[in-house]
Amino acid sequence: MDILNISLTEWVGYLASFAVLVSFLMKNIKKLRLVNMVGCALFVAYGFLLDISWPVVVTNAAIFGINGFYLFKQN
Repeated sequence: MDILNISLTEWVGYLASFAVLVSFLMKNIKKLRLVNMVGCALFVAYGFLLDISWPVVVTNAAIFGINGFYLFKQN
């Protein structure tokens, strides 16, 4: 399925990149981690859509976990 001649896989990659970019504009560390986790989750999905790109999946799953750990640790 293409939207504007861009595949669904590419859209997920663009959304992931955008979420990670926006996360670095956050001043509040909790918001930064939450938005970054969304980007990481999208990158994990993107890695699977690329016929399983393990470097993308593993790295972003690890970053997602680290963000989650520090979010819960702060409470």
